[in-house]
Amino acid sequence: MTTERATYIIRAVSYDDPAAGELRAAVTEELGRRYGDRFSEPGSRPPAVAIEAGSVVYTGVAFDADQAVGHVLLRRLGEEIEIKRMYVIPSHRGSGVARSLLAAAEQAARELGAARVILHTGDRQPEAIRLYEREGYTRIPIYPPYTSMTYSTCFEKPLVT
Repeated sequence: MTTERATYIIRAVSYDDPAAGELRAAVTEELGRRYGDRFSEPGSRPPAVAIEAGSVVYTGVAFDADQAVGHVLLRRLGEEIEIKRMYVIPSHRGSGVARSLLAAAEQAARELGAARVILHTGDRQPEAIRLYEREGYTRIPIYPPYTSMTYSTCFEKPLVT
């Protein structure tokens, strides 16, 4: 699936695609800066945020010409499809990349037969929370595996076919 948006393209890629890996490393670094003081050991992450490659059912990368500028993936979490690792590089924030990545992820979830998508974010990501609310996501209770992460904010969005 390839989706054109403004001056960039969203491509479905394999989980181990080099551009996708670089963007996941960047989001991990950014989340470490935002939340690192909440982890017991510097550089550690709660096991809840780990992603097993085998659970990933879609990886999307946004490109501006030949530059990878954004990332999103979907993973199976029990019976649910969850949006994870949504990230846009700082130079492209506010340009519509995130909305387009969400739309591509939602379409991929529909194609996988999902009736809704869920996602988890944290209280130190107000820009993400605003985006999700603006795009029709509704807050839901914190769901496993994030229940011990009391600063979590979780959302759902029903998918209309």
